[in-house]
Amino acid sequence: MKKLYRLTPATKDNLWGGNKLRAYGKDSASDRIAESWELSFTKGGEAKIEDGRTTVEAFPRECWGENCQRFEFFPTLTKFIDARERLSVQVHPSDDYALKNEGQYGKTEMWYVVEADEGAGLYMGLKARADKDSFGAAVLDGSVEELLDFKAVKAGDVFFIPSGTIHAIGAGCVIFEIQQNSTLTYRLYDYMRRDAQGNLRELHIDKAMEVSLLEPYKADTRVKNSPEIIGSCEYFETAKYKLNFTNRSFGVDSSSFLSVTCVGGEGEIEGEKIRKGDSFFCPAGAGEITVSTDAELEIITVRVPKSSEVE
Repeated sequence: MKKLYRLTPATKDNLWGGNKLRAYGKDSASDRIAESWELSFTKGGEAKIEDGRTTVEAFPRECWGENCQRFEFFPTLTKFIDARERLSVQVHPSDDYALKNEGQYGKTEMWYVVEADEGAGLYMGLKARADKDSFGAAVLDGSVEELLDFKAVKAGDVFFIPSGTIHAIGAGCVIFEIQQNSTLTYRLYDYMRRDAQGNLRELHIDKAMEVSLLEPYKADTRVKNSPEIIGSCEYFETAKYKLNFTNRSFGVDSSSFLSVTCVGGEGEIEGEKIRKGDSFFCPAGAGEITVSTDAELEIITVRVPKSSEVE
């Protein structure tokens, strides 16, 4: 088995998406690319490698690493998101709730802002604590946006979004999202938008109200005293590296796979070109991986930590 595999992502054409991801090397027959699922073992959205095999076909459990063996399936999903329009106001349940009520895992995620138009931002949590009755009434009468806390953002900003956090990505943002491998989303409000068939998009208000934290967002990356790790939880450990006319080596041992995604600049990884939008997978035990650049290069790496390493 090789030590490094270039990933070809699955793309999604959600109605709120734009076309900025084409500049990241993404392609689609659709007239928009809302999401590009990079490190994806997710059914219906698996990434592929050079020989056409999906990640599921190419990388059995032993390729994931020792730290992943506690999970029933591959624990992590990464994606680029281009929000030409704002996403729905939504929330993700915890594992406990999701396993009991949906037969699948919940979703914790984090966002790295790659691009942001002037005035663009993210909605995270509420401006002030609310009770279920008043918040539910605001959802139903369409005034819920007034209760959400909007944060203007810039490239390089990082936000950790625990399950239960009410949130929405605002228009004009390109996000690199690192998340628990789950597609479970409850929509609270969607601005009365309609799908391609002219139907109002499905909402999940009752379930969302059960799992939502009706309080302000608390900034937290789950990382302390680490200059490079920008987010960490049971399902992923995310680090950012900026290289300037230099190289850097990474040891990929038997504990975890390593994924590498370029979010700016260009260079080489193990002799292969890497530029903005490229993602690679290194199986657990791959050994030393070297990344280099003759200019500037910004990469994000993802692995799974030991349970004892999680803050």
